[in-house]
Amino acid sequence: MSVAEPDWAAATALLADRDEVVLACHVAPDGDALGSMLALGVALAARGTHVRASWGSEPFEVPQAYGFLPALDLLVPAQDVPTAPDLLVTLDTGSEDRLGALADRVCRAREVLVIDHHGSNTLYGSVNVVDADAAATAVLVAELIDRLGLPLTQEVAAPLYTGLVTDTGSFRHASTSPQVHQLAARLLATGIRHELINRAIWDTQPFGYVQLLGDVCSRACLEPQAAGGLGLVWSVVEALDLDRRGLGLSDVEGVIDVLRTTVEAEVALVLKCDPADQLYKVSCRSKGAVDVGAVCTALGGGGHRFAAGFTSADDARTTLTAVREALAAAPHLPR
Repeated sequence: MSVAEPDWAAATALLADRDEVVLACHVAPDGDALGSMLALGVALAARGTHVRASWGSEPFEVPQAYGFLPALDLLVPAQDVPTAPDLLVTLDTGSEDRLGALADRVCRAREVLVIDHHGSNTLYGSVNVVDADAAATAVLVAELIDRLGLPLTQEVAAPLYTGLVTDTGSFRHASTSPQVHQLAARLLATGIRHELINRAIWDTQPFGYVQLLGDVCSRACLEPQAAGGLGLVWSVVEALDLDRRGLGLSDVEGVIDVLRTTVEAEVALVLKCDPADQLYKVSCRSKGAVDVGAVCTALGGGGHRFAAGFTSADDARTTLTAVREALAAAPHLPR
């Protein structure tokens, strides 16, 4: 799947000489959502466009791991986003509901440009730049910036690199292609401190996280017969765990990456109870033999073949039962 030239042309036409633009990404933004949004925001602001960037969930705080990103002053809370923007650009957001409190802006905006790499994207924009084969939304934003003729400065490159390194798992995932490394080389050539970016994202955690990781891993469960005999490993992060260790939901994104190293399990799952609404935010990862994107889409969420998630209003036991059933029915992918 690739973006058709008419869609690229329509996207560049929407952004050409634009005086004002609203950028939005999905709730509880990750590195690709934030990085893609801020990279485009920096590039447009540098040419004189008035940019407001936001997401529709609380707390409206940049996760600690991404506090180094430039142009955080472009960020405004959802209530400060115009109710009927002339142009709304959404990034890394597969459907309107993933915009949270900003979802109503889609129907009120004069034009909506969707830039995304989720295969489950519902194509809700008036213009859609969607490529499920792209390793990250940052890849598409980099091309859009090039097509607009805007310079690739360090302030643009740093958030693009953040999106790229986040969604490729530091270039470990199967989505890492020669083109991904070529883009990374371009970004490094601007002089960004990639080692500091990687340290902030992957290797900087409060001590409370280390303690919580011990708690969560100590109660992890291995089910070798799940997922059609390929194996499932799972654990739960309760709201009480977060409160006891002084952590927020965004602080525990890395737990899934520890569980997925389990050699006996093809699929890893982490259920995280959100203290704000008491719903379980479920993260799912596959090593390549199961399409967890399809599994999570069937459960009301979405994502990619090897990294996906969904939100569950059920208790942990019921949620796990639903996941087991979906995994049992999921087709196995060729390797």
